[in-house]
Amino acid sequence: MTNPLPADWTPAPAGYKHVVSVSIGSSKRNAREQTEVLGQKFVLERIGTNGDMRRAGELLATLDGKVDAFGLGGTDLYIVAGERRYTFRDIAKLAANARVTPILDGSGLKHTLEREAVRLLEPVVHWRSRKTLMVSAVDRFGMAEALAEAGADLVFGDVVFSLGMNVPLRSIRSLRRTAHTLLPVLTKLPFQWFYPTGEKQEKSVQGPGTRYYDWADVLAGDFLYIRRYAPARLDGKTILTNTTTPSDVEWARAAGAARLVTTTPRIGGRTFGTNVMEAFFVALAGQGRPLTESEYLGYIHQVGFKPEIMDLQGDPASAGTARVETTGGSA
Repeated sequence: MTNPLPADWTPAPAGYKHVVSVSIGSSKRNAREQTEVLGQKFVLERIGTNGDMRRAGELLATLDGKVDAFGLGGTDLYIVAGERRYTFRDIAKLAANARVTPILDGSGLKHTLEREAVRLLEPVVHWRSRKTLMVSAVDRFGMAEALAEAGADLVFGDVVFSLGMNVPLRSIRSLRRTAHTLLPVLTKLPFQWFYPTGEKQEKSVQGPGTRYYDWADVLAGDFLYIRRYAPARLDGKTILTNTTTPSDVEWARAAGAARLVTTTPRIGGRTFGTNVMEAFFVALAGQGRPLTESEYLGYIHQVGFKPEIMDLQGDPASAGTARVETTGGSA
């Protein structure tokens, strides 16, 4: 086996905890940043393999036991829909290369941090009757449920965009029923059939789903999904997402979007995926296992993670990023 690590890769310095996200997405989105939280220093790193599942497996095997936690990016290991959890068969084989180091795909934070983010954003977005499109909701069921509970006027585009059928879902009940019907079959098929990997992440796909972008005030969910199916103009719209790079911000600004809201703070000019941040919390806890929902929430509150809002069309001299302030409850 040839060395799968980037030529310039180095271990984290002494005293740092090292979190590495192995992603089957594009290497153009790679990043390595240092931060300090609660007195503990971290290196947060993302390594993309451009859709190469074999190299992703080799990276996990090479770094297993040498880093504190893995994120699994550009894919989902689990889909949690209501009380049921579904596992992608080919991704489970990939994750099995991590035998010692805990590996997280972000599904735990999607059910905790993203629910919390929707609640904290209420004074800013005012969710009731807000026209909101989730291009894909089954991979962010916690966010979907929180938006429904907040009274948003929802369209879930899972069938429209992933399966190419003009069947918008408009309620959590219909989303749950569709998920329970299709996921037992779909999770046995190659993950790449449903989510863009490698160079496909750079390509735009236009189709009948454009009408739902035109209808929506808010575009919520996975940024690559939002960008992949977006029309040329997003004037005045709010994007609620997580993983964004500086080039993603510029794309949203050029398309005319009014606001970019991320559920986690920026580190070194970008936000990392939920898989990285979930792995970060697991490394911080130091227990060598995924945390419970209450444990994740406890750390979210302790660290002070809150959504960040970027005004994309304001005066460039004064535009910036603002953190949402707590308006009740613990955060």
